[in-house]
Amino acid sequence: MTVGHVIPSLNLAIDALERRPDPSAIDAFLADNAFPLSEGPFCTFAFRGEADEIHLRHWIHGLPSTQPLRRIPGTDFWSLVMEVPEQSRFEYKFEVHTGDRVELIRDPLNPHLAHNPFGTNSVCQATGYETPDWTQPVSGVREGWLEDRVIRSRAFGEPRPVTVYLPHRYNPAGSYPLLVVHDGLEYVRYAALKTVLDNLIDRLEIPKMIVALTQPGNRMEEYAASPAHATFLADELVPQLERELPLIGTPDSRCLLGASLGAVASLHAAVTNPGMFKSLFLSSGSFAFSDIGEHDKGPMFDNVVQVINDFRREPNAVADRVFLSCGMYESLIYENRSLVPVLQRSGMQVRYVEARDGHNWENWRDRLREGLSWLAPGPLWMVYE
Repeated sequence: MTVGHVIPSLNLAIDALERRPDPSAIDAFLADNAFPLSEGPFCTFAFRGEADEIHLRHWIHGLPSTQPLRRIPGTDFWSLVMEVPEQSRFEYKFEVHTGDRVELIRDPLNPHLAHNPFGTNSVCQATGYETPDWTQPVSGVREGWLEDRVIRSRAFGEPRPVTVYLPHRYNPAGSYPLLVVHDGLEYVRYAALKTVLDNLIDRLEIPKMIVALTQPGNRMEEYAASPAHATFLADELVPQLERELPLIGTPDSRCLLGASLGAVASLHAAVTNPGMFKSLFLSSGSFAFSDIGEHDKGPMFDNVVQVINDFRREPNAVADRVFLSCGMYESLIYENRSLVPVLQRSGMQVRYVEARDGHNWENWRDRLREGLSWLAPGPLWMVYE
């Protein structure tokens, strides 16, 4: 990405505003356009209001984290033009400086928002990006439902809650594959997982499945290659669910899914229990490693570094298929790219996908269809393979 090139149409509009810096001209310009204004490879951000400085704060690794907006003299109108690759999507806020006060706010002119456990961001949708239709509720689609259960756990020394997704027309006498999702309720809240499952099952793109939505106690400890977590999955969660629900109960019917540290937890569980989970869906994994035995991630990543270092030295086929994805604008892109040849060398089938997006829930949402339909193809895809 580069900054500073101005497309002709915007040049003309700003020139006109500079020649006639009155509120009615600014009102007309804002009314005639949607912001951020995406036109070819450029995105224009606009802000109207009194301030000493306005900065665009974004989460694009490799660019300065803030970019200043330029104010048209004599007005309260600010703008910034960025060159953005087509089909990009990224999240941002405005950093408003007024005297000694600095405030981070969402873009008042942008209706596109993304939610996460820490709050809400504005979303820039560059030319060519569209929110996938299969992530939205569709009239007439038959819906599954969620049930809360409790898993008895010696590994953690306490019962653990799990929410289970059951597909529409669930049959207790049936036989279903199992998908285990780390940070499962966050996937439902912020990545529309239940809606995606309903839609893909209805379209016959994936089979009807039972989905275990797990939640950690201490996420930073349990997902960072914790032996207790791997034991919980393999010796407690899966066996109890297979006793209580009509699951197929074979390795090729089990899949682990996780993002960020959840991807680490998924890979670690498979490495610890080779052959038990034949499919892995790993999004933006925090796969910290160090070839020289030192790292700068902090002590909580010691186990992760050890596990990934060991696996990189001696990769083995702990599953049959691995779907790996990462955003090009993430700081983790190097680690994820580096893991691809390691996974391939193990003999596992690997599909790797990069997106023009960052480390966020909607990036992980947008990869669900491709990943799930490749790891667990439904009747529709089976016709074409």
